[in-house]
Amino acid sequence: MLSLKEGFDKYPKPKGITYSYGTAGFRYIGDLLDSVAFKVGIIASLRSMSLGGKTIGIVITASHNPPEQNGVKVIDPMGEMLPQEWEPFANDFANSGTFEEFQKYIMDKLDQVPDQRAKPRVILARDTRASGPRLLKAALDGVAVINGTATDFGKLTTPQLHYLTRCFNDPAFGRNTEEGYYSKLITTARKILSLYGFKSLPEVTVDTANGIGGDKLRKLDSLSDVLSFSVINGKTDHPDLLNVDCGADYVKTQQKLPAELQKSSPKPDQLYSSFDGDADRVVCYFVDGKTDKFRLLDGDRIATLFASFLGSLLKQLDGVDITMGIVQTAYANGSSTKFIREKLKLPVYFTPTGVKHLHHRAQQFDVGIYFEANGHGTVLFSKKYTSVLNGFLAQATDQKQKIAAQTLLLLSDLINQTVGDSISDLVTALVALKVMGKSVNSWGADYTELPNRLYKLKVKDRGVFTTTDAERKLVSPQGLQAEIDEEVSRHRQGRSFVRASGSEDAVRVYAEAETEEECHRLGEGVCKLVQRFS
Repeated sequence: MLSLKEGFDKYPKPKGITYSYGTAGFRYIGDLLDSVAFKVGIIASLRSMSLGGKTIGIVITASHNPPEQNGVKVIDPMGEMLPQEWEPFANDFANSGTFEEFQKYIMDKLDQVPDQRAKPRVILARDTRASGPRLLKAALDGVAVINGTATDFGKLTTPQLHYLTRCFNDPAFGRNTEEGYYSKLITTARKILSLYGFKSLPEVTVDTANGIGGDKLRKLDSLSDVLSFSVINGKTDHPDLLNVDCGADYVKTQQKLPAELQKSSPKPDQLYSSFDGDADRVVCYFVDGKTDKFRLLDGDRIATLFASFLGSLLKQLDGVDITMGIVQTAYANGSSTKFIREKLKLPVYFTPTGVKHLHHRAQQFDVGIYFEANGHGTVLFSKKYTSVLNGFLAQATDQKQKIAAQTLLLLSDLINQTVGDSISDLVTALVALKVMGKSVNSWGADYTELPNRLYKLKVKDRGVFTTTDAERKLVSPQGLQAEIDEEVSRHRQGRSFVRASGSEDAVRVYAEAETEEECHRLGEGVCKLVQRFS
């Protein structure tokens, strides 16, 4: 086993690089992350010790990013993200350049541990990237130098490791094995379908971005008699193809079919889906048989489908007091927000961009639905939700109401509440469509998206662009927001906002309006206003 000094010397920090821990953990070029992976092994071990030896997860992935990149992320005991108060320590520790500094950070953190005898427990997994095995070894060495116990689960989707982390700390959530993940999903889907007299769900073709989701979806398909999937872009043995011209991010940003589907002429009016490289994002889509046009069903659409399904079931239960809220970011299409408020009659709340903000806000409801437009999201259910529904079932006599209550309880098991999960979210969408008797065309007709565009502009200093109102309004530069408001007022159903990039000196400019032409003019107009600071 390596000593602290031997580990530090084996994994020196590259010069000229400053690492930063964000929602996705540490992200960088995979070949330059060895020191970070080693130190994350230590961070996870210290986090475990600070919680009395609870199991902490480490996942090695760069999600939807190009193959040469990678990342290292810590997962907290309940399957949630590392608390924000640990991020400054993670940043400082990852960037420590001398052994004395490195050692001091560890000793200072250990001084804060209530029980010094607590033994660290860490579980790890990775995606299919070429740099993964090397970074995994570095992380394992990091756990070892703190005398921790590490369990390597090999290749898993990011949501599967979130699920397993929670299972180790909360056995009631499920069995702490990969097979336990599949079993819970299959059993719950079967139970819901049987309530309505259905035996199976229709087959769906899924583009898995040549990522780990392909292997796991094929495994799920082989184990299940109720789920059926056909995988494309499932070349997990070719890491250089990961997310290339395919995957959820490609389909969402390019607004078109993955390249392989473009060649094969997809069947009209049939549901297709795309995951990202680590299977925590999902988007759906179809080709309209009447117009032959590509129709995207993104994260906003998935959120409204889930809200419609859950809302329709809750309305069947007399006297049940359960709160439900939908959480969005500024990037959500304005038409989806209007549909939720006016058609579904449900409240919508906004948070800054980043899953950690959405997740925290969703926890404040009995049913908290959150999705980013990119397809990353889930549904959270409170303890009160389960208690109230079990109480209702104990007294219910109406068979229709019983089925609705049973379905609602089962949905809290079907949906992976720890994090956005491509597999779980897709299965839930298929169940919702089946039970509601809703076609993909009907889903796509719920509302019409306003045309929108996203621009990235280089600026001298992104720090001068500060925001309020969930990043929808600029506080500085002074006066710029008033100019943006004036530009927006010239366009029908116009909306635009500017926010700083989280990783580079650039800003994002979002624009939407009633027509493509007006959206383009609005976006270009706001970009001209911002360019004075470039």
